[in-house]
Amino acid sequence: MKNILLSALLMASVMACNTNNSGRENASGNADFAKTVDDYYEERLKLFPLEATMQGDNWYNDLLPNSISQDFLNQTKAFYSSNLEKLKTFDRAKLSDQDQISYDILKRELELQLEQFKFHLEYVPFSQFEGLTLTFGQLGSGAGAQPFKTVKDYDDWLKRVSAFRVWGDTAVANFRKGLATGMTWPKSLVVKMIPQMTDLVVSDPAKSLFYGPINTLPKTFSEADKNRLTAAYRKAILEEIVPTYRKLGEFLEDEYLPKARTTSGVDAVPQGAELYQELVKTWTTTDKTPEEIYQTGLKEVARIRGEMEKVKTQVGFRGSLDDFFTHLKTDPKFYPYKQPKDVLAAFNTILARIEPNLKKMFTKTPKSKFEIRQTEKFREASASAEYNQASADGSRPGIFYVPIPEATKFNVTSGMESLFLHEAIPGHHYQISLQQENADLPKFRRFAWYGAYGEGWALYCESLGKELGIYTDPYQYMGALSDEIHRAIRLVVDVAIHTKHMTREEAIRYMMANEPIAEQGAVAEIERYMAIPAQALSYKIGALKIRELRAKYEKQLGDQFNLAAFHDEFLKDGCMPLDVLEHKMDAWANRQGK
Repeated sequence: MKNILLSALLMASVMACNTNNSGRENASGNADFAKTVDDYYEERLKLFPLEATMQGDNWYNDLLPNSISQDFLNQTKAFYSSNLEKLKTFDRAKLSDQDQISYDILKRELELQLEQFKFHLEYVPFSQFEGLTLTFGQLGSGAGAQPFKTVKDYDDWLKRVSAFRVWGDTAVANFRKGLATGMTWPKSLVVKMIPQMTDLVVSDPAKSLFYGPINTLPKTFSEADKNRLTAAYRKAILEEIVPTYRKLGEFLEDEYLPKARTTSGVDAVPQGAELYQELVKTWTTTDKTPEEIYQTGLKEVARIRGEMEKVKTQVGFRGSLDDFFTHLKTDPKFYPYKQPKDVLAAFNTILARIEPNLKKMFTKTPKSKFEIRQTEKFREASASAEYNQASADGSRPGIFYVPIPEATKFNVTSGMESLFLHEAIPGHHYQISLQQENADLPKFRRFAWYGAYGEGWALYCESLGKELGIYTDPYQYMGALSDEIHRAIRLVVDVAIHTKHMTREEAIRYMMANEPIAEQGAVAEIERYMAIPAQALSYKIGALKIRELRAKYEKQLGDQFNLAAFHDEFLKDGCMPLDVLEHKMDAWANRQGK
């Protein structure tokens, strides 16, 4: 649960921009206010250097703070408290419109950050779904955000490696504190965490994931540097990295797993009910209660099932909707791919089909490049399709990662078109890239993240399929409906797991009864909700709000409503809480009507 709230609270995930922009003045109407929010951003980068690396800022690539230690937690708490006090010295009413948005976003973030400390989330420092143990592999593989272009880059990584064992020792100590206080992961999650550790334990450093940078040593390096770095990396792998992963794996298997809890919901841990309420507020950026969200989910599941019945009738399938689900999962014709490259080619075809219609719906498009890649093997088994954002300076493209453990088992009706609209274009790639590229925003907003806004936008983009010229195949439209009901199901099962004592097994059965998902996929999804409570609520809650706003303005403006202008206005100021967003969009709509 460390990253339960930490992920949620890094919504203003102030990750560094490229150093070329470090001296930029933001478009604030108040110089003192601008300095305050920019100072907050720059100071926070020093606390969280991994975020800087992810964003393409190379100033802190050699740092790996022990972010789960008590000293670090005390430091961050003092940091958030002092910045909140600074913020409160400003009279919000006297700030410009943009500064008021910044004020509201930052105040909310700081208050929520300070709320997290009482829950002792450091007692569960990583899960099967996220945490430094996974991020470290992505960074050190040579194929991630950590650069390996210069000799200094290679030396920077070695310095980070030297701090990894200390972090690992603290993780074990914190897990033990969790065992003593009842703050533990469910057993079913721990089972998945163990192989993620042991699979990285090797006796031959050349076979390690972390040897990747040595396999791609630049030819421009001198022979002396090549030999020195090769020896240093072999030593680091065998003496620092492998022992840390071995220790974590053995601890989880021998000591933690036998004592891990058998319950599924976060309400079973100390202050669990209060924690879940906080997470719902954080992830949805609303004051909706879990029960309200649960009831919305039930209604949406019923509505979308009705649409699925129509597709079943359209294709002439005889049998129940459950039978249709089985047909979609088992008919060999829905598994046409032989190799991973076939799957990737199909996604590239989707991009080619929607490109002609994108200009009708968006005036502003990203400058950042975009690629489609297969998910790396070391994390593919537990991974979902995902988007990794481009660097702010354009040196690294936005990447749509697709896990393809076995191409022959990749189902063409699994919602490939809707998945692409969500994770890639115009979903996450447009939203995140345009936000990062807007140099007029204060930096803490350029690199912010709010699930209800960002995931809400991506899910809303799935609903644009017909307008973009796809979903012409009823099976692909069925896939889109499957994706939509999947997000509606989340409202039901996430709340039920964490407030109504729904078990992991009951949640899996409910999911499989209401969408054509394989058991393996349902298990991975439900265990994700167990690892990151309330995160899954953000998608549907955000999408419903965006669709509600679009319908409101279409009615309000009539012929004056322009969809591209609506999308441009939505995206131009970046991520923000839904109430701040609605206030901003209402002001835009009022200007259009004049």
